[in-house]
This record gives sequence, structure tokens and C-alpha cells, in this order.
Amino acid sequence: MSEIMEGYADLHTHTRASDGTGTPSDNVRLAAAAGLSAVSITDHDTVAGLEEALEAGRAAGITVVPGVEISSSENGKDIHVLGYYMDVADPLFLSRLEELRNVREGRNERMLERLRELGYAITLEEVLERRGPVEHKDTTVGRPHIAQVLVDKGYAESQQDAFNRLIGENGAAFISPKRISPETAIAWIHEAGGAAVLAHPGLYGNDTLVERLAGTGLDGIEADHSDHSPEEVEKYREITRRYGLVATAGSDYHGERGGEVFHGPLGGRRVEAAVLPLLQERAENRSGGMSK
Repeated sequence: MSEIMEGYADLHTHTRASDGTGTPSDNVRLAAAAGLSAVSITDHDTVAGLEEALEAGRAAGITVVPGVEISSSENGKDIHVLGYYMDVADPLFLSRLEELRNVREGRNERMLERLRELGYAITLEEVLERRGPVEHKDTTVGRPHIAQVLVDKGYAESQQDAFNRLIGENGAAFISPKRISPETAIAWIHEAGGAAVLAHPGLYGNDTLVERLAGTGLDGIEADHSDHSPEEVEKYREITRRYGLVATAGSDYHGERGGEVFHGPLGGRRVEAAVLPLLQERAENRSGGMSK
């Protein structure tokens, strides 16, 4: 196990390699400005931003934790699993992430079709234009990109309004594609030599699921998240204690769109960096331990 680290870490941030607004270097700069000693880049179903982030981290003296946020689902509800310290060059893992991105692309196309059927004139080309420049082919397009076009065209007052009425889970144009199970997401992370952490459990409204996964393969739970109440933070910390898991924290920072910071500011939720060696140890112990 590596030497215990000092300081604090934000273990859940996004860049424009998925649906964030800043570059990986921007996130490292913001981590330094927030007084963090470590930050993780956890883009949706891609590790495309990690190389830039690692280089920026070395230059800034900030530890960058290799991460990813894998999309899975159960009973039509999106469940996200964070992976840390995977072998991000593993061909099998990269091909699996590509599968997930293909599912996401199909979801986006169907959601845009549904929006047009409802009278909202919005195209994929507009969404891609709003995303802006990309530095790597393995980037993803997410609902925040669609939400911003809806705002720009006057169809929604804000990103939150777009999610609430149109593209969130209770929205008129929401599409839930067939995704892998959370257990499969955990297995894929383990097989790539990583540690698996359940993202923002308070958003699922299903603590039975949280406890099931806690007892059947998870290495940690993101107890402290920008959308968690103090009571939820303590509840999920208690679950990690009961199951012997690692409690993590993350802002889920996506950047700023139209003056709105999506989820929370980078560094707004943080955990002691001493948890990083615990996650590394979990990753080493889990590596190769599960099948597809």
C-alpha cells in the first residue's frame, strides 16, 4: 500500500471529454485553487481526458486519480458506478467503454427524436456544436449538452427546468436505454484492476439496491455528494462502516453553463486524501477477481 496522503480530494469531476464544460487541465487548475491535494477525472464511459489531466497534475503538484463513471441501469433507472485506478490502457476495458458510448449515442438520437415529436426543433448537429471542440475521439455527449441547446433556443428557462420537464427521468422526452447491470459495471472495473464505488446513492431513492451492492462487490460508496443532505451523508457513511467499505466524496462538478454550476463547484465536496491508498489497496485486491 502506498504512503498515506495529506490534504483533501474531490473524487468526482467531469470535463468536456464527456459532459463537462472545461478541459482536464482546467479541472486540475480549479483543484489547486480550491486547496486540494488530489482530484479525480471521472468522465462518463470514457477515459479520454486522463492523459491531459495527469500531465497537468504533474506540473501543478496535484495528484490526479485515474477514474471513470460507468453507466448502468436497473428497472429502467440509471445507476452510476465510479471506477478508480483501473488499467486505462487495457484493450478489453476500452472496448467495453466503447460499447457503453454506443448505447449513449443511440439514447441521444432517440431523445432528440422524441423532443422533435413534442414540437421542440433541436438537432444533433446543434448539440454537437454546443459541445464545442474536443481533443479526443472517445468523447461522449450527455443530457447537459441537450439541455443547454433547449435553454439557448428558449425552450427551457434553465438546465434544471430542461431536466425537470423534458429530459430528466420524469421528463416528457426521457429515454431509458437498455444498459448493463450495476453488478456488471462493478465486474468490469475489477477486471481492469480498479476499485468500484457507487456514485451519488441518494439520487436513486433505493437503499435496498445500495445495501445489495454494498454486500456483493462494491469497494466504496460516494457518501458525500453535492446533492446529498447532511442526513444522507451520515446514512451512507454508516452503511460503509457496516460493510467495511471506503466512504468517498465528490462534487460531481460539470462546469458552468449559463451561470449555473451543475451539481456543485469543484472541491465543494471533499474527502481526506488518506482514502486514496485505501482505494488503491482495494483495486490491487480486486484485480482479476470477478468474471463478466
